[in-house]
Amino acid sequence: MKAKLHKTKKAKFLYAPIACALFAIVLLHACRAPKTTITQYSPIDQPAEVLPDYSDSVIPPNIAPLNFLIQHKGTGYFVRVCSEKGKPIEIFSRTPGISIPKRAWHELLDLNRGGQLGLDIFVKSPEDTSSSGGQNEHWSRFQTLTCKIALEDIDPFLVYRKIQPVHGTWRNMGIYQRDLNSFNESVVLDNEYFRHGCVNCHAFCGHRPEKMLIGIRSADYGSSALLLEGNRVQKIGTKLGYTSWHPSGRIAAFSVNEVRQFFHAAADEVRDVIDFDSFIAYYLVDSEIVKTTKDLARKDRLETYPTWSADGRYMYFCSAPITWSDRNAVPESYDQIKYDLVRASYDLDLDQWSPLESVLSAQKTGLSILLPRISPDGRWLLFCMCDYGCFPVYQPSSDLYIMDLEAAKQTGEYKYRRLDINSDKSESWHSWSSNSRWIVFSSKRNSGVFTRTYIAYVDKDGKIHKPMRLPQKDPAYYESCLWTYSVPELLTEPVRVTKEKLGRVVRSSLRIPIEMPITMATPKAGELPEYQEPWQTERE
Repeated sequence: MKAKLHKTKKAKFLYAPIACALFAIVLLHACRAPKTTITQYSPIDQPAEVLPDYSDSVIPPNIAPLNFLIQHKGTGYFVRVCSEKGKPIEIFSRTPGISIPKRAWHELLDLNRGGQLGLDIFVKSPEDTSSSGGQNEHWSRFQTLTCKIALEDIDPFLVYRKIQPVHGTWRNMGIYQRDLNSFNESVVLDNEYFRHGCVNCHAFCGHRPEKMLIGIRSADYGSSALLLEGNRVQKIGTKLGYTSWHPSGRIAAFSVNEVRQFFHAAADEVRDVIDFDSFIAYYLVDSEIVKTTKDLARKDRLETYPTWSADGRYMYFCSAPITWSDRNAVPESYDQIKYDLVRASYDLDLDQWSPLESVLSAQKTGLSILLPRISPDGRWLLFCMCDYGCFPVYQPSSDLYIMDLEAAKQTGEYKYRRLDINSDKSESWHSWSSNSRWIVFSSKRNSGVFTRTYIAYVDKDGKIHKPMRLPQKDPAYYESCLWTYSVPELLTEPVRVTKEKLGRVVRSSLRIPIEMPITMATPKAGELPEYQEPWQTERE
């Protein structure tokens, strides 16, 4: 009897862990998703309110999961993400924050390139069921939200600057890169590596990280530019302003700007910026010299925002007349300063420039024309226009416009149109993907204070579809985020040089000596304007 009892107890001890494990698996599966879908619900004849709203957007097939918040109160939530091919993704949640599994998401999008993606949203809430006050919980189903999955990928990496909205000072800022396939963000260089100076004006050649320029401004280490070529990093002995690489990678055009920030007594945006003087020069990488020409550096005009055509034959830039004499004070006519869009052809082998051509004049548009960027296929010119001035991010009137350069070749007319994706806030800092099918840009829509990065699809006819905000792992991230995102640039590969190496080069005394070819209104010959207090000229 004892032996039998002992055997029975032993068997119980042997099978108990197995039974517990099986029970845990069943319980876990039951918590994740019921075996049967929701069959009883009340249809709601309207789409659910979600944040961010991705409905009717065109999304990249390689984008990270578009997590979102359901803006309806409830005690439970169910979401079905589905398309024509593949297994639907079903998510049950007790909270309105919906996080989509990454692996299943990418599999579904890849199977359905060019197709539709649907979001079925159900919300569970209590309902009175009797006069005695009893309650049952029931489900409501909203209309299906849909968006389109593009055929073409977006470049998988995005580089941008993060800084808190500043007026006269700052502390933390940096250049960051984001893997768009996931939510992984890493530091390219932040200003903790050089005593909280300024880091900005990053530029890449051909959407690749092997040739990169980053502008540095520091009270401790001076103004300079970091030049990355492969794994080699050097410091150029002058800060390069707004920079554009020639497609060959042999030269980089840049602006030299004597910038002043000033403030309005009362306005939705009290900050403003003026260039007291500016010109465009270009850096020849092999010979390590800076040059310019008379049409790029006229004493009676302001030149800024250079950009190269896709074939490298033309450089486009913005130019405005100088109509005031006192270069040390903001002119009363500051709101009448408006920039034209011009271009000059360039022979790389001979290093020769042709006379300027007018592309679009402020007199014709009535607006200031800024930030030209040309698609890599050479067809589209994307730019912004605002009421006046040189800095659209501070202008609520700033909108995005597009021009068909191929059509202009045929007709000789540079026609343009305002994009439907504009908001009533500032749109600026736009750039193209390497395949010319996507743009990224900064917008102050929603808050009017913080710039956020948006992604939009461009079809073959130049129509730009409803943009989507850069997705984050936490769908409520932007509701408490105090950073602004600016100057987004798409890359085909990540920047691999370490932030520590870049920081060491900034702090190093070694630099490529540069002699400037002309003088500005205020500095001495051969020098760039140096700001003893660089924080006074900071901009987003």
